[in-house]
Order: sequence, then structure tokens, then C-alpha cells
Amino acid sequence: MSRSELAPAQPIKIAILAMGGQGGGVLADWIVDLAEHDGWWAQTTSVPGVAQRTGATIYYLELLPETEVARAGRQPTLALMPTPGDVDLVVAAELMEGGRAITRGLVTPDRTTLISSSHRSYAVSEKSAPGNGIADPNKVLQAGRDSARRFLCFDLQELADRNGSVISASLFGAIAGSGALPFAREAFEATIERAGVGVQASLRAFAAGHAAASQAPAQPAPIVAPDHLTQVPERAASPAAQALLDRVRRDFPIAAQPMMVAALRRLIDYQDPAYAGEYLDHMDKLAALDRAHGGEAAGWALTRAAAQHVAVAMAYDDVIRVADLKTRGSRAARVRAEVGAKPDQLVYTTEFVHPRLEEICGTLPVRLGRWLEHSAAFGGFVQKRLVRGKRMRLGTLGGFLAFYGLAGMRRFRRSLLRHQVEAQALRSWLDLIARIAPVDYALAVEVTLCRRLVKGYSDTHARGESKYRTLLDAAVRLLGQPDAAARLRELRELALADASCAPLERRAAEHLPA
Repeated sequence: MSRSELAPAQPIKIAILAMGGQGGGVLADWIVDLAEHDGWWAQTTSVPGVAQRTGATIYYLELLPETEVARAGRQPTLALMPTPGDVDLVVAAELMEGGRAITRGLVTPDRTTLISSSHRSYAVSEKSAPGNGIADPNKVLQAGRDSARRFLCFDLQELADRNGSVISASLFGAIAGSGALPFAREAFEATIERAGVGVQASLRAFAAGHAAASQAPAQPAPIVAPDHLTQVPERAASPAAQALLDRVRRDFPIAAQPMMVAALRRLIDYQDPAYAGEYLDHMDKLAALDRAHGGEAAGWALTRAAAQHVAVAMAYDDVIRVADLKTRGSRAARVRAEVGAKPDQLVYTTEFVHPRLEEICGTLPVRLGRWLEHSAAFGGFVQKRLVRGKRMRLGTLGGFLAFYGLAGMRRFRRSLLRHQVEAQALRSWLDLIARIAPVDYALAVEVTLCRRLVKGYSDTHARGESKYRTLLDAAVRLLGQPDAAARLRELRELALADASCAPLERRAAEHLPA
């Protein structure tokens, strides 16, 4: 939007929506510095929030030319926060922040230029949903098309990462490339240079954002979810893995092979190649069952469903796995990158742990774990010492060795109580599938998909397992009913839609045969 399009003596009004760590304050300061060096009055304020992910903040700026101030003969009085329907430029550092600006009425079709990064930082509600809680990004895109005078949307985070900078630099470039502010590109670049921090990387990210904005289409294209399954490779990294890969290519339907390769990678990383071989043993039986009961005509639905969920059931989240992931060098590198730590800076992480009695006993040999699990004295001790959880610093020797020692128990996992419990649950589930498939193939597929409810650890795992047990009980009661598969699918979708167990239990009690 050019200055000539604004009413005389009216400031340019800008709202920046960013989350913690995205440099929203840096971007606001750059715009202020840019305007002041070009002879404008500028004011910025911020309204912090804590409801979204790492805390979303709205930075609000008003810019007014010095000539307008001189004409008025007094210093201007500028607003401290945006007013719905009265914003010229909205900049969102993440797609759903753009959607939040739209719902707040900050974006209007007669006035507002909306610039948003298309990448996602998932909200807690999305990540904690029992099923796939990820919001549809294309709904935000459509709202932006309908609500904004002009809408620019592309992955500004990826542009920043590619150029070794942060998203504030690529956003600054997108603002310049959009022409929404009446300042020359050279003035934007001079602002970055005056800041004197990470100048070259910021200029590269600025240039990338500028090019993307200046070449952006009139309306952003729909976002297509990427296919995360890779092609089945010809060669594996080791002889043991190669034997597993050859077995997948030889013995299983092509439709299931990409997911099975992903499962093998997960299980080798989780335990070892022998454990991944156990997975293929289970899958052999399921594929034979599928083949014997019309699986080919159904597109191998049973084998494809089992390829994912058997692997997830075998790679259950226990404290050993959690400790392993937390002590990996790749995790430390990711944390350093996320906080923008320099090579000579130390980064400490504090882990909050809240193990239940079941998790503690699950890391013990079977007989000892069973005995302590039923010990009132030991249960009272755990309740007293760990009821409020513990904070442990991985940056200290003691904290790191505690987690590292737990991770090293992976070699003993097969002899521990938790593994016995999970292995028995897996056998019971597979036996139920084998029992149902000859009678009702579609119901057997739905029973396989019910395993999706069980994930995570601690209370999350307990809630999911409770729903899962309810669904398996429902499957047994529905067996022989003409619409059994459809009714179980309805119950599964209800379980995935609501974190509470009550709606599922109520529906099951109302609509299932006794």
C-alpha cells in the first residue's frame, strides 16, 4: 500500500503477531528505526500473551511522516494497541497467528495487507488431541483470501533457515518486497546493517523474503500435506538391515512396503535388528490372514493398517525411550538451534519428570516389579516423593548420568515388567484380529486401527489404553452384526475426537448389544 492511499494525517498502522523466540520485537524495532531514519515519527508497543504455544505477542506500530506532524503544529498522539478494522499491515510469523489476526478483526478487505509465513508451530490443543488434531491450514488461507485486501503467504521460516538467519529477517524482506511501506529497499537493508548483529545472514534472509514477496501470486496456492513415506530403498546400511529389507520386498504386498520400511527404521532405532525381525514375524501372520480372507480385493487394507500400528505397539513409550531421546546429541543440537545459541554459549535444559508407580516398576525385572507394584509401603514412598514431579538439569553431571543410565537399560528391556505387559497386550490384540478376520474382514481392519488410541506415556497412555480396551470389548460384542465395522468406526472416531473417556463409554453402553 502506498502512502498516497492513506488518508491525510493518518498514521500507517501495523500489527505484528509472533510467538516467543521468533524475533517479533526485533522486527518491530527494525521498522521503527527504518521510519525514524527516513524522517517519520514512529511508536511501538507490545501486548504479550501466554495462551498460544510459547506465548504469542502482538506488536503494534504507528508511523507518521514528519511533514504531517509539522502541519499539525504539535506532537502526534498515537494509539497503543490495534483496533479492529483499522490496521493497514498485518504481519504473522506463523500461519495460525495470521488466522488469529483475522478472527480478531484486524484484517479487512478494503484496507489490510496480510503477510504470513505458511509454516506451522502446533498449538498444545493440536498436539494433545487423541487423534489427528492438526488444524486445516487451507481454512486459514481461504479466510485470508476473503478478508485481506492483499494476502501474501509462503514459508518464511524455511527461507530464514536456508540462509542461516531467523524469521524476523525474512519477514522484514517480505514487508519490503510487498511494497506495503513507502520506503526504498536500500533503507531496509541499511536498517539491518545499523543493527550490527548477524548482518550478512540477515541480509541473505532479507533478500530471500523480498524476492518471494515481490514475485508472489495474487493469491497463495493451497497447502498440500507432504507424503512422509519414503520409497523402498534397494540397499540398507548394514547386512542385518539388508536381510530385513529383502524380506519386506519379497514377502509383503507392495502397498504396505513403504510403511513397513518406516517401521523397521523405527524399531531398529528403538531396540535392535532382532526386534525388527520380530515385527516381521507378526506381519507374516497378518499378511497370510489378509491373503486368505480377500485382502487383495480390499487393497490389502488389513496389512497396511497393521504395518503401522503393530510397529507403534512394539515401540511403546517407556522411561527408557524417553531418557534415550533426551540424551541424544541430535536433541541437544536441535535445542541449541531453537534458542539461537552461539558456539561459545552454554545451554542448559531442565527436564520435568513425573513418573507414576507403574512406570517405576515397569523398569524393574518382572518378579521384583510385580512385588513392588503391590507393595503399599513402596507405593506410599513413591507417592510422597514424586507426587509433584521432579526437575532435573541435564547440564549437570548427576542429571545427565541419571538419564543416560536409564537410556542404557535398553539392552535389558525384554526382561523388564513393562515389556512383558506390552508383549501380552500385543499378543491379545493380534489374537483378536485373527479371530475376527475370517468372520468379518472389515471389522478386523477396524480393530487393527483401534490401536491408534494407545500412545504416549503416563496419564496420556492410561487414558488412551482405557478407550482402547472399551473399543476391543465393543468389537467382541459387535461380532456377527451386519453393520459391525461401521459401528466400531463410529465409536473409534468418537474416542479420537474427545480427550475424555466418558462420551465413548456412554455411547458404547447405549448402542451396543449386551
